[in-house]
Amino acid sequence: MTRSTRTGRPPVHLIDTEADNLTNLALGVAETMPQVSELLMSEIARATMHKATRMPSDVVTMHSTVEFTDEGSGAERTVQLVYPAEADISNGRISILTPVGAGLIGLREGHSIRWPDREGRERQLTIQKVTQPPRGK
Repeated sequence: MTRSTRTGRPPVHLIDTEADNLTNLALGVAETMPQVSELLMSEIARATMHKATRMPSDVVTMHSTVEFTDEGSGAERTVQLVYPAEADISNGRISILTPVGAGLIGLREGHSIRWPDREGRERQLTIQKVTQPPRGK
């Protein structure tokens, strides 16, 4: 596991404009999805912000494809992190408004995080590889 802060979580890096969108999403589901909203807001609050052109390529951003390992089960998964309207688990697209999605955003390759699943059990997720989407103009 890489270095972590005193919260036991590794540093988080976000694209400034994505952070604004994610804040709005989290606030919008605060009453219907309080756990995910709180987790996502907590990660946004502790993140270092970057312009999209300055974001390191090994950081999980929206629309990144992420290979990660659930250290508890040993399961390896490859998913694309997307906004809720684009989510399609059968095609490997998971919403940022899931516990796993909120836990992956902003992490770098090699980082691990202990993160609750839908049932509230802590899982250790380790980022193996991040592939960035083509960025718009």
